[in-house]
Amino acid sequence: MNGYLLDTHVLLWAAQEDGKLSPAARAVIERVDSKLYISAISAFELGNKYRLGELPEYSHVVENYHGIVQKLGATELPVRSSHAYYAAKAEWAHRDPFDRILAAQASLENLTLISSDTTFSELPWVSVLW
Repeated sequence: MNGYLLDTHVLLWAAQEDGKLSPAARAVIERVDSKLYISAISAFELGNKYRLGELPEYSHVVENYHGIVQKLGATELPVRSSHAYYAAKAEWAHRDPFDRILAAQASLENLTLISSDTTFSELPWVSVLW
């Protein structure tokens, strides 16, 4: 599998605030021939944070998640046990389980992770675009 995995914040920005995207990220996301993927873990992260009151400004995105994914022309990437295991065992001090799953998926599925989060840059086994 080759393509691009959108970090959760990139999904939010692509859907609602594309001015926050880097020029390189915007170009890839807008390109018709780009293979874009959204992790199922992003749905969990968005729903959980919204429930906790952390994303009130993104209610449209959260409430229309599947439509947004479709509008972006992206494919949902399920979280498999291989992703979970890799994320759990990876030598990485970062504790955020959402980021760990995204890094594992990008690595195992040979996807470039689109993210502004610099924590991924310390991982030699993850290709990042920003």
